[in-house]
Amino acid sequence: MSWLEEVRRIMPSPPGAGDSVDRDAVEASWGTRFPGDYKEFMAEYGEGAIDDYLSLMAPEIHVGPGGESPCMGMQQESANAEDVWRAAGRGAAETPRLIAWGADSSADILCWPATDSDPDKWPVVVWGRGDARGTEYPCGMVEFLCRLFRAEFDECPLGAVSLWGVGSARFLPGEEEQRLRKAGISPWTGEPDPYAGMFGD
Repeated sequence: MSWLEEVRRIMPSPPGAGDSVDRDAVEASWGTRFPGDYKEFMAEYGEGAIDDYLSLMAPEIHVGPGGESPCMGMQQESANAEDVWRAAGRGAAETPRLIAWGADSSADILCWPATDSDPDKWPVVVWGRGDARGTEYPCGMVEFLCRLFRAEFDECPLGAVSLWGVGSARFLPGEEEQRLRKAGISPWTGEPDPYAGMFGD
């Protein structure tokens, strides 16, 4: 069974999930290809969240230095990861290109150091904001998720154990989460959202 098949078993993809991005245009704008397992995951699941804890990001068209950057998303979180790397005292000259693909409610950033010309060889690095320490896991994004769900690391790599060793997990596409919130429904409980309308659309 492949890593993606095991992730599907633990976390079935909901109907209508999956992205339809122009991958060639996105990769051209970032100046790099993305890992194959990540592209397969995004084709099936797309951007969204797991159990209201871990947000997974799809790449947007990358805006170069001096351009207008979105306030959130893969590009902004990638910049945040590089800032955390520099703040850890490694020096700007040593900062590799980091591409963030996930962020959790504990303020951890999950990213790849995009240093190898073959993106399928990029490891996962988890930056814990609490201690500004990066821990490298020599595996791809989908294997990382699977091993997180199955509690196969020496310890939980994230700031909370919400997804550690879970028997099942729920994925909610970002667009569906937004739709439910706009309708005044809590996306994770299905109940009326007591905070609906308090913070704008």
